[in-house]
Amino acid sequence: MTSSSSTPEHQHDANTQSASPPQRIALLGHPNAGKTTLFNALCGMRAKTANFPGSTIEARVGQWKHDHTSVQVIDLPGMYGLNLDRPESRVCKAYLHGEVDRMSAPDVLVIVADAANLGRHLLIVSQALQQGRRAVLVLNRIDMAQRKGVTIDYDELRRRVGCPVVAVSARSRLGLDALPAAVANAQQSDVALPSTTSADDAAAWAADVVAACVKRGQHDARASALTDRIDAIVTHPVLGFVVFAAIMIGIFYVIYTLAAWPMDLIELSFGTVGSWIEGVLPAGAIRDLLVNGVVAGIAGTVVFVPQIFLLFLLIALLEDTGYLARAAFVTDRLLRRFGLSGYSFLPLLSAHACAIPAIMSCRLVPDHRDRLATILVAPLMSCSARLPVYVLLIGLLFGDSPALAALAFVGCYALGAIVGVLTALILRRTALRGESSPMVMELPDYSMPSLRTAWLSTYDRTKVFLYKAGTVILSICIVLWWLGAYPSVDAPAHVTEMRTQATAIETASPDRFIEIMDEADRLEARHAQERSFIGRMGRTVEPVFRPLGYDWQITIGVLSSFAAREVFVSTMAVVMVGDESLADEETSLRDTIGSAERDDGTLVFNRATCASLLVFYVLALQCLPTLAVTRRETGGWFWAMVQLVYLTVLAYVAAFIVYRLALILL
Repeated sequence: MTSSSSTPEHQHDANTQSASPPQRIALLGHPNAGKTTLFNALCGMRAKTANFPGSTIEARVGQWKHDHTSVQVIDLPGMYGLNLDRPESRVCKAYLHGEVDRMSAPDVLVIVADAANLGRHLLIVSQALQQGRRAVLVLNRIDMAQRKGVTIDYDELRRRVGCPVVAVSARSRLGLDALPAAVANAQQSDVALPSTTSADDAAAWAADVVAACVKRGQHDARASALTDRIDAIVTHPVLGFVVFAAIMIGIFYVIYTLAAWPMDLIELSFGTVGSWIEGVLPAGAIRDLLVNGVVAGIAGTVVFVPQIFLLFLLIALLEDTGYLARAAFVTDRLLRRFGLSGYSFLPLLSAHACAIPAIMSCRLVPDHRDRLATILVAPLMSCSARLPVYVLLIGLLFGDSPALAALAFVGCYALGAIVGVLTALILRRTALRGESSPMVMELPDYSMPSLRTAWLSTYDRTKVFLYKAGTVILSICIVLWWLGAYPSVDAPAHVTEMRTQATAIETASPDRFIEIMDEADRLEARHAQERSFIGRMGRTVEPVFRPLGYDWQITIGVLSSFAAREVFVSTMAVVMVGDESLADEETSLRDTIGSAERDDGTLVFNRATCASLLVFYVLALQCLPTLAVTRRETGGWFWAMVQLVYLTVLAYVAAFIVYRLALILL
């Protein structure tokens, strides 16, 4: 460790007696201090996410196991001060005071600060130490501080803060072996600290501590100059957007090309499972349910998990480099022109994973009008639930050109974002008139991303998606299968006649026999599907969606996906399984759906229809849980209904225009 004296992890007063072992510790500090990285290093896969009662701010709760003991760890929300009038500050303070239901106050505070930027983090250090709790100061990213030539006098720092000091690099796990002893010997600060009502006193104290404990070398100055040069490009009003667009295009290109082989493997695996079930079970309703309902439906969603996983992983890595904070800074300038606060960027960015936590996190937006506008436009940001639909439709449109497919992906995300900010502008000029407020934020240092941290974050998000696939999607697929399988109908007379004719030529012309029998099976399956409950429903509603280019089969998919967008692909797999068996190991899902025909023999998913559907799913609010969260966060059904009606009408009109233009151009 870099130090002007002895190593920090062994620095306790000789007279300090070990207190009772802590049962619960809390991590607190700045948003960019590396708390969550430290949390993941301590708790790993044993973590779970929990909401603080009475708030929508999430905390990660996990168990830290070491030396045959287990300690509960709470990763508190990042904040810039305990006394700020901000939701995250209020939650942290309430938890530290034991005022949060079902979440007991911690035995020990682990205050996480960035060793390379200690001066900016000392305000929280002083405020946390004045809470009257046993505490440990953890200086994180010590390896980065060393590379910058930063030298810290740990003896002097311990004397000035009055508690144990541990230097670690949570990313590389350097120094973590010293943390258990430091936590066990944590103590209340026994030194005079600045009054938290006096900002000037706190600033003066922090300056004195830095002057006495921290020395910076010439390398730190050179690193800062390099950071400034990079920031001059990535935060430039014009070049910044160019860089952002290029990075996004690159990400989607990697997703589309790299995920191809695991997707093929998943399709092959589900096809094998379907064939195995057909081989071991006798013909009947149970076999049909498992093959055409459960296996086909789940396969229609799980096949897109590789692309979803890659998207989450690449975004997490990008965030860990420090770049996304710069992207937020660039976007902040743009958002203010459209009437949104810079605080809206983070909820809108998180809405690309899921609109529900994004809407809940809008409580962090201080201004009520900014908050309401952000809630209303959040569903326009393309969430992960839309990704399977995008993959299917873009694959049908540009399956042979990964470059065009990547551009189409970026276009979908861009379309949702553009319509979102334009909608916000209309709202802020009419129903929610008022000035937006600028956002103050801290830009973190650039750093190499942690694959472990990104992997854990991606694992958690993908697990949530798969959980939905195993519950909501499975349930809907079973219902859809039942609606498509009943009532049972006899084969039409012309199909029976075809089979009779085929039998007569079976010996003389076996190839022709197989061809006729396959056609008879297809016609019988279509006849049964059209007369099933789901077929009747689709044909009843089809006139509403026919102007958009959708037949009765696509209409069923659109209607079912109002419960959850990602159900559309599974619905198509279940509804069209009568045309081409998805259990066929040699037939991919995209090829099966792409070759399905309408009653008149034309393709169900022609290019104009695919383009129309793509725009519809970018803009439509097809998520009932999102609607329920909007109602709760806005205090009633009025704004939730405004959101539903507006986005549905907008999606319908835009899809109609795109379909008509596509018929001319494509």
